[in-house]
Amino acid sequence: MREFALSDEDFQTISKKVYKACGIVLGPHKREMVYSRLARRIRANQLDSFSSYLKYLDDHEEQEFSQFINAITTNLTSFFRENHHFEYLSQVIVPQLLEKNKHSKRVRIWSAGCSTGEEPYSIAMTIFNRFPSDWDVKILATDLDSNVLSKAQSGVYDSGNVTGLDDEILKKWFLKSADGHAYKVKPALQPLIYFKRLNLLENWPMKGPFDVIFCRNVLIYFDKETKDKLFMGYHQMLGEQRHLFIGHSETMGKEHHEFKNLGRTMYQKV
Repeated sequence: MREFALSDEDFQTISKKVYKACGIVLGPHKREMVYSRLARRIRANQLDSFSSYLKYLDDHEEQEFSQFINAITTNLTSFFRENHHFEYLSQVIVPQLLEKNKHSKRVRIWSAGCSTGEEPYSIAMTIFNRFPSDWDVKILATDLDSNVLSKAQSGVYDSGNVTGLDDEILKKWFLKSADGHAYKVKPALQPLIYFKRLNLLENWPMKGPFDVIFCRNVLIYFDKETKDKLFMGYHQMLGEQRHLFIGHSETMGKEHHEFKNLGRTMYQKV
């Protein structure tokens, strides 16, 4: 027997709230995920059902709504995930930017949906010291979930998060705790990255232009209309012939002629 009742009506209400807030589509196949994640919020608030939680959410929206959204959003990531993107950034894009941006001496990269920070730190490791010291190089890292942003800003990860990284990378970029269970990103990387909470469906306060946008494994949660809006927004934010990376399980429709498909989920603004 279930600990809490989750009616069809309650699930539909939750789905509508999530879609309205952040464009994520919760189909019937997400019901178990919704149950397990929101059950924690029901216990935390000492309630007895999903319907009572939804009433509590309406009555305490200012305090609880961010917790509600944080519970639903998925945060699965790893260092150098889909490593071919970082290889392309290092081998192709950085040399291009050294030439194309030599007058402005400015480089901007956006990690949209940065989760707990593995992606922007991987970007920082890839480009660190690749540009002259008088260049202005910054990585914007945004996410909807304020909890994961706090973890990202701390730069502290347990040993499981760094499993699979070469010893050379661990020695170069991380400080190991005395007990060996935690790793902290070296302070030299952190000034490169600016972390900020951002809902992709709301107005974007930054002006760009960006040289590279990483939006990987974020689009899978949106419907086609929302994806198309985001692709157009990224197009506007990118400089001429600059690059967009999406996740391995994501696709861009052929109708988006404003991007050239480079293969392996890499795109260039036309």
